[in-house]
Amino acid sequence: MLAIDEQQTVDACVRQIDFLDREIELVDVEIAKQVLGSEDIRRLMTLPGVSGVTATAMLAAIGDVTRFPTAKHLVGYLGLSPRVQQSGSEPAKHGRISKQGPGPVRGLLVEAAWHSARTTGPLRAFHQRVAARRGANIATVAVARKLVVIAWNMLRRSEDCAFMRPSLYREKLRRFELMLGAPRQQGRRLASAGRAFATVPQRQLEKELSAQAEIGYRRLVADWTAGGGAGATPGRVSKRPSKGTATRQATSP
Repeated sequence: MLAIDEQQTVDACVRQIDFLDREIELVDVEIAKQVLGSEDIRRLMTLPGVSGVTATAMLAAIGDVTRFPTAKHLVGYLGLSPRVQQSGSEPAKHGRISKQGPGPVRGLLVEAAWHSARTTGPLRAFHQRVAARRGANIATVAVARKLVVIAWNMLRRSEDCAFMRPSLYREKLRRFELMLGAPRQQGRRLASAGRAFATVPQRQLEKELSAQAEIGYRRLVADWTAGGGAGATPGRVSKRPSKGTATRQATSP
């Protein structure tokens, strides 16, 4: 049994928590409206590790992607480019990232990179390759930078990520639909085309396809390294078939 003043303090704290919970629910509803109403946000959600909240924050920071002439400009705007120090004719030294620009978005991107680095696919192979040389933390930031580069190309070309997992993408969208009051379909048999949540065999098949893409990336890196960093075919990250307009990596894998 608490004293009267202590009980009143606890009751006040509970009321404050309830108020904040209601405010968070309102914000979640607004985010859900933004997600379902924006094709670009939904496109960014096809990136591995990128949730609806992260995609919404990214697009809010980017705005019109055409104001960034290159992906490098966007990376610098989000503060993910390393600082460069050079004196006279000495070789340039790359240090920590600049951390300029919107910090909350940068934090969400690093979190998305952390998830991507643990998800089967080319980004996991990229993280492991960088981590072997520079450590896990630097590798995670490198993945965040890679996500920004891919996102810039996706938005500029209006293409989804080629390495998306459709079932996970549908589940992301379904959660936002439920936030806006979409009817639940528990216990119903849904047609495979309209099914929100994938079956176990479907998930396994998508995971196998992601594993094949990861193996393909490792082979690409091996060929690129064996060729002295030149002459290898860059890896596609777009969903559209290659006709000279697919989103590609313009630099090393």
